[in-house]
Amino acid sequence: MAAMTATINVMLAIHGKKTTPIDLYKPLRHYIAQHYSEREAQDAEEDLQAVQHMRTDIERASDALEARRDLLQQYFRALSVMESRFPISNEKEHVNTLYFTWYDAFKPGKKATQQNIHFEKAAIAFNLGAVQSQIALAADRSSPNGLKQACNSFQFAAGAFSFLRDNISMKASGSSSTVDISVECAGMLERLMLAQAQECFYEKVLVDNKPSSLCSKVAKQVGLYYEEAYAALILPPLNQHFDRTWIAHVQLKAAQFHAEACYRVALQLHDQENVAEEIARLKAAGNMLSEAKKSGKGVVGPLLDAVSKLEANINRNLDRAVKENDRVYLMRIPPVESLPSLPAASLVKSAAVGELLDASKEKMFAGLVPDSSAKALSKYTEMLDEVIRVQAEKLQQESEIARVKLREMNLPDSLLSLEGSTSLPEHIRDEVEAVQIDGGPAGFEAEMRQLKDLRRVNEELLVQTEEILEEEAREDAQVRTQFGTRWTRPQSSTLTKSLHDRANGFAANLKQAAESDARIGRTIRDNAPLMAILNARPVRRVFCRAHVMKYDSLKSIDKRTQLLIFMLLLFGGLHEFEECTSLFLFQVLSKT
Repeated sequence: MAAMTATINVMLAIHGKKTTPIDLYKPLRHYIAQHYSEREAQDAEEDLQAVQHMRTDIERASDALEARRDLLQQYFRALSVMESRFPISNEKEHVNTLYFTWYDAFKPGKKATQQNIHFEKAAIAFNLGAVQSQIALAADRSSPNGLKQACNSFQFAAGAFSFLRDNISMKASGSSSTVDISVECAGMLERLMLAQAQECFYEKVLVDNKPSSLCSKVAKQVGLYYEEAYAALILPPLNQHFDRTWIAHVQLKAAQFHAEACYRVALQLHDQENVAEEIARLKAAGNMLSEAKKSGKGVVGPLLDAVSKLEANINRNLDRAVKENDRVYLMRIPPVESLPSLPAASLVKSAAVGELLDASKEKMFAGLVPDSSAKALSKYTEMLDEVIRVQAEKLQQESEIARVKLREMNLPDSLLSLEGSTSLPEHIRDEVEAVQIDGGPAGFEAEMRQLKDLRRVNEELLVQTEEILEEEAREDAQVRTQFGTRWTRPQSSTLTKSLHDRANGFAANLKQAAESDARIGRTIRDNAPLMAILNARPVRRVFCRAHVMKYDSLKSIDKRTQLLIFMLLLFGGLHEFEECTSLFLFQVLSKT
């Protein structure tokens, strides 16, 4: 936990990760000389020295905060360039003598070592967020410019941790990683930085003497951000990783700003002479603070002083409002649990740091992958795509012509008359017999009935699951109403959000499956007369009798039987024939 600023509100900054010295120069130069040439290794000498110099400066961590921020951004871009040119792992053909070691920022006694450039990038991204939080904490928030700088820096810190969570953490995670760069920790730190950025806005609206309604909305959002950070801190793997004072600090800050929102809206209610709700809001605020202070052991003194001052203001206004109500208004005080939730207004967001860390314009090691090669590869890809597109269009056109020609020649009947063999092909016979063993067309109907039963069971299970989640939410709301802020468990909607999302996904899948089953059922019903021939034993007799007939005789057979015979000949479906052999048949039949 970092030191506090001189202002009333206490905020936190993140300590950076520590590392051990490593030599980047020798392993990278050896790789260039071995896989490219000694000449190219000499040409890359300047870039190799620059990368080593940046890594050494990061190991020292002695620069000013702004200079260190710029160094981290520059080194991260250099790592992105190296990632595509130097494969770092324990494999023989890779850079296999390079080990990155970093200590956990919150447990300095724990360290991890990996042969993974993503592990190095994760540590740098974490330190970038940490440095941004330190810049924010160092700003003089008593001045407008300092307050603006602190707010912007906290948002950039949130952006760095968001970038770490979304782009790097999963690639660097594993048994040999540290908790501070995990997805859970990066997400928690993003919420914490957003809470402190929103808190800067709250300080500004107070200084600018904005209306109480706006102050309440801003304070409410501060409390929500702190509450989200607290919810992450009390769940694995963070609940066993952070010092208890961290958790107590975030919990007390959440209660402070939820109470602050009630206090500010109570001021507005007093001006509107709505004494009944004013008293209820002030009571709710007082209860929040008294409950939170019970678990605030280890919290720094200035934060406790700020909470105590707020609590005194709440109690003073509450006593005044109660006396006014007893003497003048005589209004019924509504229960605290009946009050609607206060609105919130978020004025901050995680800054987009992707552009700052984009290495597409970096010139380091450009000689190892020449621009001419990249352009030639791009041109070849475009040419290949064009050839594929032209041939696909040609195939589609010829297939359509073949279909028209087949219909004009009353095919597929004439094709059968040209076949030299008078027996059903063995693989066709095997396929038909396999279908008959499974029950023939009746087997399709049995499968569809079974599928319908299974879908009904799944729908019932999904409904039961949703009812359980709804019951859990009602019980949580009931207990939260009963115990108030003493019920410190995160809200049901927060804990079960992923379950609700998965349930919605299952419901969408079931709906899509039902539509698909309906289409299959219609197809089976529409083709039932044609498929009925599969009940005959043996089917090859039908095929053989049709096969030896002349073309003129084939015309006398009804169209349904013709189509069925052709289905058997072409492995059970006209669709496969049209897509795979139409162009070939068109060329053969044109000669006949």
